[in-house]
Order: sequence, then structure tokens, then C-alpha cells
Amino acid sequence: MEKLTVFILCGGKSTRMQAEKGLVLFQKKPFVEHIIQAILPITEKIKLITGTKEYDYLPYEKIPDIISDKGPLGGIYTALTHSETEFNLILSCDIPLISTELLSELILKHNEEAGVTVFASESKVHPLIGIYSKKLLPIIKEAIEADELKMMDLLAKMPHQIINIEENENIHLSNINSMDELNDLNINLS
Repeated sequence: MEKLTVFILCGGKSTRMQAEKGLVLFQKKPFVEHIIQAILPITEKIKLITGTKEYDYLPYEKIPDIISDKGPLGGIYTALTHSETEFNLILSCDIPLISTELLSELILKHNEEAGVTVFASESKVHPLIGIYSKKLLPIIKEAIEADELKMMDLLAKMPHQIINIEENENIHLSNINSMDELNDLNINLS
């Protein structure tokens, strides 16, 4: 894959976390900084999908959602609309344990025939850690217009590729949605 843009989805209501999720501290550093640290060995082409000024301290382009209140699908739509590359790595802002190794594996194993490539274990699919083709824009726009916003429904409609991971690797791909989940993560890692 010649060129790749990385978009971190920093929007969202964060109702369970009660805070801007990407800026929640984990090991004394905001989630989003852990993610950026994992991306930088791969590329410096990083953009944040966010409408809040709280991320202005980071030196990356910030892009507000084109259509608000459409969840992750709206963020992906915004990302692909603004992308200048065919393939785009889309990441949610709440995966502080993501590693350069896992992201490299995703990129390496991506089949360019697939519109989307994501990780999955026996118990869980991770649609917000994936490579998305810009060619999917019409399908995503149609889903948003029909208010069909579930990521798994979207995946089912598109040519996609699943990269299987072991059940114990799910922790590195876990999205942290609440303070309880963050506390559990801290306990599991100590």
C-alpha cells in the first residue's frame, strides 16, 4: 500500500465516560497520545476528526464532522470525504493499548480488493480499527441518509476482510468506554 492517511475519531458523546474520551489519562498520558505514539513509526499523516478545541494542543489537522450526531459512521464519512488517499486507517480515540505491531500487521495483511479490513477474534469484531477505502463513500453516505448507523450492519454490506487474532489479543484492541473499564484495565495491567 503506497499511501495511507490515518484518521483518529475523536468525536462522540462519551456518555458513559463523562469526559472527552481521547483525553482521558491512562498511565499519565491521554488515550489519543498513546494511539499517536503507535502510529508515528508507520506514518506522520495523521488527522483528527473532532469539533472540539480540546485537541488543539496536538499538531495535527482537526476536521469537524460533516454531518453531526451520526456516531462513528459519521466520523468515517467525514474522514473519507477529506482523504486524499484511497486507503485510510480509521481508529477510535479510546484504544490506548493499540500497538505499532498490530497496526503494521493490519496494513501488511490488507488486501486492496477489500473495501474494509478489520481485526476479529472468535468473540469480537473491531470495526473501529480498520483500513477503509475511499471508494466506500457512496455506501456510507446511503447508510447515513437511511439512519442505519450500526458499524456491523455497514460491514455486512461491503466487501471486507477479517484478520483473525487470538482471543487474548483483544485487550490490545479494547475500547475503553467508562471509568469502570479504565479501572479494570489498570488492575489487569498491574
